[in-house]
Amino acid sequence: MSEPILRVALPVPLRRLFDYLPPAGCDGAALLPGVRLRLPFGRRQVVGVLMAVAITSTVDQKRLKRVVELLDAAPLFTPPLFSLLQWAAGYYHHPIGEVFASALPLRLRQGERAVVDRPELWRLTPSGEALQWSDLGRAPQQQLLWSHLRHAPSGLTLAALKLLHPRPLSLLRAMERRAWVEVQPGHPEPATTIGEVQSPPYLLNSEQQQAVETICARLGRFQPLLLHGVTGSGKTEVYLQAIAAVLERGEQVLMLVPEIGLTPQLVDRFYCRFGIELGLSHSGLNDRERTEVWLRVAQGELPLLIGTRSALFTPFARLGLIVVDEEHDGSYKQQDHFRYHARDSAIKRAQLEGVPIVLGSASPSLESLYNVQRGHFLIQRLHERAGVATPPPIHLIDLRQQPAENGLSPPLLTGIRHHLRQGNQVLLFLNRRGYAPTLLCHRCGWVANCHHCDARLTLYAGRSDMICHHCGDRQRVPLLCPQCGDRGLKALGSGTERVELALEQHFSDVEIVRIDRDSTRRKGSFSAILEQIHSGRAQILVGTQMVAKGHHFPDVTLVAILNGDQGLFSVDFRGMEKMAQQLLQVAGRAGRGEKAGEVVIQTHAPDHPQLPHLLRHDYDAFAVEALAERQEVGLPPYTHLALFRAEAEQGEDAARFLQQLADAAVDAGCAGVELLGPIPAPMERRGGLLRYQLLLQAGERAALHRALAPLLLWAETLKSGRKVRWSLDVDPVDLY
Repeated sequence: MSEPILRVALPVPLRRLFDYLPPAGCDGAALLPGVRLRLPFGRRQVVGVLMAVAITSTVDQKRLKRVVELLDAAPLFTPPLFSLLQWAAGYYHHPIGEVFASALPLRLRQGERAVVDRPELWRLTPSGEALQWSDLGRAPQQQLLWSHLRHAPSGLTLAALKLLHPRPLSLLRAMERRAWVEVQPGHPEPATTIGEVQSPPYLLNSEQQQAVETICARLGRFQPLLLHGVTGSGKTEVYLQAIAAVLERGEQVLMLVPEIGLTPQLVDRFYCRFGIELGLSHSGLNDRERTEVWLRVAQGELPLLIGTRSALFTPFARLGLIVVDEEHDGSYKQQDHFRYHARDSAIKRAQLEGVPIVLGSASPSLESLYNVQRGHFLIQRLHERAGVATPPPIHLIDLRQQPAENGLSPPLLTGIRHHLRQGNQVLLFLNRRGYAPTLLCHRCGWVANCHHCDARLTLYAGRSDMICHHCGDRQRVPLLCPQCGDRGLKALGSGTERVELALEQHFSDVEIVRIDRDSTRRKGSFSAILEQIHSGRAQILVGTQMVAKGHHFPDVTLVAILNGDQGLFSVDFRGMEKMAQQLLQVAGRAGRGEKAGEVVIQTHAPDHPQLPHLLRHDYDAFAVEALAERQEVGLPPYTHLALFRAEAEQGEDAARFLQQLADAAVDAGCAGVELLGPIPAPMERRGGLLRYQLLLQAGERAALHRALAPLLLWAETLKSGRKVRWSLDVDPVDLY
C-alpha cells in the first residue's frame, strides 16, 4: 500500500507545491495542514508548511524524498489565517511558499520550537505604589517610568517598557535598589478581561456614541465600517470603547497602525484604559520578541495586539474585531517582495473570521469612499472635534510676494514669535530630510547627481558627503565644481536640517526638536523626543510626515506647512489625493486641546483649484471632485491595475522582456484588458539598473486576474527573463 503524499509550500520563488513522503514512523494521513516540516531541498534542508495530504503524486513515488522532521504537534495557523494566506498568494500572484514564510517570525521560519520563552515582568512594589509624582520631582525619567508602571498593575515586560521609554533598564535597577519596583516571572494565564481602569472612558458626544453602538451591534459578524472623523474628533476614543466591549466578550482585538512611531503614545493610552498586558508587533522588536508575541496571541494570552502591517498575519485564538487606523496611509502597502496591501487583506481576514472591521481616517482613501458609494462599507461620520476644540483656520502665505529664506517667510516668522510669546508650541512640517536637496554650481549649472540613480544627492549639514535617498550612495562634497572648477557651489532648497538651523538663529533662546528618520534612527530616540514635546521643554517642532499622523500635542497652536506645492503638480495620478490627505493630517495637529490653533501654508500656487476645499477642511467636497475625475479618465477605483516591473544593467534587456510579455498577452487575446507599455519607469535608472514597466488595466477585476495567471507562467519560461529582475505588483499604490 502506497504512503500518503505530503504537499508542502517551500520558501522558494516558485509558484507551486512540492510532494514529499512523511517522516519515518509518522502517520502522514493524520497530519493537519499548517504544521511545519523540516525537509531536504537540493543540497540543503529547509522548513516548509504542510498544505494538504494527497493519495497520489505526479512524480513517481520512488523519486520522492522523505520529510526529515515534523516540527509541530498542531497547526501554527488558524483555519481563517490559513485561508487568508492562500487567498493572498492567489490574489497577489506571489509564490505560496514565500507567502506562508513571510507570515512566520524568523525563529519559527528557521525551525525553532514554537514554545513561548516567557519574559520577566517589572511591577511596582507597595512602596512604589505609595509614591507621589512630586516624590520624583528631580528625576523626570524615573517619573515617566513610574507613571507607566503605575498604569499597568499586572506588570510590564522590558520589551514593552523599551517602547515607552528610551533607556529603562538602568532606571529600573536603581528603583529596584530602593525597593520601588520588583521583577517577577512571566505568567501564562490568558488575560481576556479588563483590569483595573487607570484612565476612565471619556463622555462621548452623540456622533461618537452612535459609532460605538454601530460597531458593537455588529460584533460576531463580518461588516466593514468606515469611521470618517475630522482630525481631533475622538476616533481613538471610539476605538477604545468598542474594544472594551469586545474584551468583555472574552475576545481579542487586532489594531493596525501605519507607523512604528505611533505605537508608544497609543500603547500608553491603551495601558491606562484597560490595565492589561498588550501585544506589540513591528520592525522595532528583535526576533525573540516577535516570536514571543506571535505565539502568545495565538494561545490567547494577549487580548489586544497593536502592530504595523505584518501584524495582520498573527494567529488569534478568539479574534473579535479588527481596527485599521489611518486606513488611507500608503505604509500599509508592502512595496517589495510580497507586495500585499494590509488594509485590503485585513478586510478579507475579517470576512474569513466573521468579525467586523473598522477603517478609521480623517481623509479616507478614494477606494474606501467608493466602497461606501457602492454599499459595500457602512460609514459613520464624526463632523466635530471632541471636547471644546474647534477646527483651526487655514491661511495661505503667497511665496510669490513673500520670498522664504531657508524655507521661512517673514509672515511665518512673525506668526511663530506671536505663538511662542503666548507660551504655546509651534510645529513646522516639511517632508524633506537633510540640509538641502540640491548642490548646484552657480556658474555652469552643474548639479550633484547620484551615479546610480536618476536622482539628486541630498546635502547634510556638518557632513563631508552627500547621500542618495534612493540607493544610499554617498559622494564627497566637492570644494570646487567638478565641471568648471568654480568655487560658487550653492545649496538650493531646504530640508528639515536647514530649517532647524535657521530657526536656531531666529530663536536662540527656544528649545527646538527635529523629528525625521535621521533624528530618530537610534532605538528609543523617538520616545525621548516625544517626552520633550509633552513635557513642554521643546517649543518648536520641525518634522517630516512622522509628525503628521495621529499625534496629540495639546499645546501646539500653530502648524506651518513650509512647502504646500509638493503634491499639487505631481505626475502620479494619486499625487493630489496624497497631498490633500497629508495637508489635513498635518493641519489636524493644531488646536487639539483647549487652546485655539491656526494653520498656515506657504505656496507658490495660491490659486490652485483644489485648495479652496482644503482651506475649508472640506475633504468630502475634494473627494467628490477627485472621484469624478478618476471616473472620467478611467482610473482606479473605477478600473483595476497590475504593474509588471523589470530592471537590468542594459535597458534593452528589460524592455525586450516586457515587450515579449506584452506580445504574449496580445496573442492570448486577454479580453477586457488594456496594455500600456513597456515604457521607461518615471525614475528610469535606480541603484545602477535601468527600469521599465508594463501596465495592465481592466474595468473588471476578474478579467485582470484571468490575464495575469497565464502571463506569469509565460514570464517564467521566457529566456529573456533570465537577464532581468522582474516583479508583479497587483493594485500598485505608486507607478514608479
